Amino acid sequence: MPELSGFGRMLIVMGLAIAGLGLLLLVVGRGWLPGLGRLPGDIYVERGNFRFYFPLATSLLLSLLLTILLSLLRR
Repeated sequence: MPELSGFGRMLIVMGLAIAGLGLLLLVVGRGWLPGLGRLPGDIYVERGNFRFYFPLATSLLLSLLLTILLSLLRR
């Protein structure tokens, strides 16, 4: 079962990284990276008292950056 223990360690590290990122976002606040979260391509609809925001471009950019970072860390 060596594969499972390695997989378990990877899940723990990923969980700690996500928790650390969450804590960082709480401490630093919304202004941690200017412009992030209001990129062209993010969907924002406001009608009356209804607001809908979906950060599509921001999600794609963060996904690309994390993919590059994790692929560099794997090597």
